[in-house]
Amino acid sequence: MHPTTPYSPNAHEELAALLDAVTAYAEERIRMEPPLDRVRTQEDLDAALGRTVTAGGLGGSEAMRIFADELAPACLSVDHPRYLSFIPCAPSDASVVFDLVVGASSIYAGSWLEGSGAVWAENQALRWIADLVGMPEGAGGVFVPGGTIGNLSALVAARATARHRAAAGQRPWRVAATAGAHSSIASACEVMDAELVGVPADEAGRLTGPALRRALEEHGPETFFAVVATAGTTNFGIVDDLASVAEVCREHGIWFHVDGAYGGAGLAAPSVRDLYAGIEHCDSFIVDPHKWLFAPFDCCALLYREPALARAAHTQKAGYLDVLTEAPDWNPTDYSVGLTRRARGLPFWFSLVVNGTDAYTAAVERTLDVARYAEAEIVRRPELELVRERDLSVVVFRRLGWSPANYQAWSDRMLADEFAFVVPTTHEGETLARFAVVNPATTEDDIRDILDTMA
Repeated sequence: MHPTTPYSPNAHEELAALLDAVTAYAEERIRMEPPLDRVRTQEDLDAALGRTVTAGGLGGSEAMRIFADELAPACLSVDHPRYLSFIPCAPSDASVVFDLVVGASSIYAGSWLEGSGAVWAENQALRWIADLVGMPEGAGGVFVPGGTIGNLSALVAARATARHRAAAGQRPWRVAATAGAHSSIASACEVMDAELVGVPADEAGRLTGPALRRALEEHGPETFFAVVATAGTTNFGIVDDLASVAEVCREHGIWFHVDGAYGGAGLAAPSVRDLYAGIEHCDSFIVDPHKWLFAPFDCCALLYREPALARAAHTQKAGYLDVLTEAPDWNPTDYSVGLTRRARGLPFWFSLVVNGTDAYTAAVERTLDVARYAEAEIVRRPELELVRERDLSVVVFRRLGWSPANYQAWSDRMLADEFAFVVPTTHEGETLARFAVVNPATTEDDIRDILDTMA
C-alpha cells in the first residue's frame, strides 16, 4: 500500500515489511543457481490456492508467500543452463538488478518531454547495435516488446514509404520471404492485409538474390513493398544470403528488412561476423536483446536507416499530443506500433555500461564454443545424426530409430526430473531434437549429460 494513502493506519510499517520481503526474494533469486522448476496443471493450482484476488486483500506477506512457494516454482526458469528450447533468455545480473530500478522509478519513456534521460540512454544502446549492423550515423529507432511488434512496425513503415513513392494508381501490397522466416512475418501480413509471397530457399535453407529476383519478376516488382531476410532463423539458426538479397532490393527500390530477433546478436562475435555480409544495406533491422544479448524480458531493438520514414508512418495525431508531435524531439513512440511504453531498453543499457561491450563479445563467443562442441559431440556418437551444419548457436539433430513419441517421452522425462528442458521440433514432417544455446552458463558438461540420456 502506498504510504500516502489513508486506508491503513499502519501503511508505513506494511510497506517496510513488504519491501523487505520483496528485496530479500529478489536478492536470493539473483544470487542463486536457477532452479529449472516444473509445470503444474490448472486443477492443481486451483486446488492449492483457490481464489487469491479478494475484496479485503490477503496482505503483502501472504501474497509474497503464495508467489515464492507456489507460483514461482510453477514457472520454468528460462535462465537455467539446461533450458535449451525455443530461444532462452539469460539476462545479466546487472540488467536484472536494474530492471528493479526501472520498475520502481515510474518512468514513462514514450516521449522525450517525459523521459529524456531514459530515452537518451536507450538511444546509446541502440547506437551500439546500429554500429554492429553498419548503419549510418543518422540511423535510429526504439525498443519494443518483442520481434513480432518489431517486424510489424518495420513493415508498416515499409508499406507507408512504398505507397508514398509509388506511381499514381499503384498501392504495393506484397512482402517476399522464405518459409524459414519467423511466424510473425505471416502474422504481420495478416494484420496488414498484405500478401506474403514465399520465395524458395536454396539447398542451405537461405533466401538468395537470384531466387528473390525470380519471384519479383513473376509477380511484378512494383507490387512489393518489402523483402524480409532472416539473420538467424529460429528453428535452425540460418543466416540468409544478405548481400545478394540487398543487391536485388536496391536494384528494384524495395525496402530491405532484416529480422535478426535471435541471430542478430551474432554480429557481436568476430568468429561469425562474415555470415552477415550485406546486412549494412538494410532499411530496417530488429534484434531481441532478451534472447542472445543478455537482457531481461521484454526487449526488442528496432532500427531504421532513415528514421524519418518510420516517424511519418507511425506518429499518432491528437490535440493532446500536439505538444509532442510538433516538437523536434526524439519521441520513441513515433517509430513503432503503440503509444504507451515503459523504458524497456534501460536494463540492457545499464548492463552494457556496467560490463562493457567486450564482455558481450566474449559471452556470445562462449555460447558459440558450446554449440560447436555440441555439434562435434553429435557427430561423434553413432546413435545421433546432425541434420544440418549450424550457422550460429542452434543445433538440430536426430536420434536414429526414434519415433515422435520417443522424442516426446524423452523430453517429458527430463522436465519431470527437473534435469533439462529440451522440447522436440519438426522439419519437413520429421520430429527432431534441437538445442538453442544462448546462455553463457551452459557448459560442455551440460551438453554431454543431456546427450547421454539419448543413448
